[in-house]
Amino acid sequence: MSHFLWSAQQSGPTAVRGGPRRIADPRGGREHPAVDPVARRVALITGASSGIGAALAQRLAEQHGWRLLLSGRDRGQLKQIADRLGATPLHADLAAAGSGERLALSALGTAGRVDMVVAAAGIGWCGPFESMPPASIDRVIAVDLVAAIQLVRLLLPHMIARRSGHVVLVGSVAGCAAVAREAVYSAAKAGLSAFAESLRFELAGTGVRVTLVVPGVVDTRFFERRGVPYMRTFPRPVPAVRVADATIGAILRGRDEVYVPRWMGLPGRVRGAAPRLYRTLAARFG
Repeated sequence: MSHFLWSAQQSGPTAVRGGPRRIADPRGGREHPAVDPVARRVALITGASSGIGAALAQRLAEQHGWRLLLSGRDRGQLKQIADRLGATPLHADLAAAGSGERLALSALGTAGRVDMVVAAAGIGWCGPFESMPPASIDRVIAVDLVAAIQLVRLLLPHMIARRSGHVVLVGSVAGCAAVAREAVYSAAKAGLSAFAESLRFELAGTGVRVTLVVPGVVDTRFFERRGVPYMRTFPRPVPAVRVADATIGAILRGRDEVYVPRWMGLPGRVRGAAPRLYRTLAARFG
């Protein structure tokens, strides 16, 4: 087990004597309440009102004793989940401009620190690219890529200063092996994958880790919300809790990336090693 999660399990809340200390906003000007370093670790999870984010919040609450800050767009569902888990709800529509930055500041203002951020929010759109409305293009890129980057940018300086932290980005196999009729979604997830890799290089030696989670088809409301149901018989959808368990396993083991299920790493490897063969197979089998 990694020292990072071991610390979260073993420590308990500790009062800060003499009133709350303050820590500076990395952008300057604004300050946030500091939290005692032996207090429970704080995890911020986006997309926590359903799907992978909700499943991961449940697992962390059950197994690892984190203080949870849960973000989602569905206020009612988010409050229900937060109340059940003893978590703090932070409503956010990540499609809105600057939402990732506002969420980061809200999390710091609420807890004083964030030890792990999990960017699990995601939306899709399926259909011919030429018919995709401009507003849908903006929304997919905003939620699936821009908000996560903004969020990490604001939280990272605090992690680096403590020489401890974890950035967990939930990508998609579509970002490793692009999917027809999902051009913008594939592009956004590919961008998230590249962001994770670049950030990992930058953070070497800082004590801050980066994990990319790459699920295949997951049994969530994702397909219902994108307006086009999942019709294929293969691959079969996996439950969100399976992705959550794999994510926790990757965090515990300090892994850079994890595919769920594991064989989902194969398309990307084939594409890298034999791109012509990959395109032939993709054209035939979709």
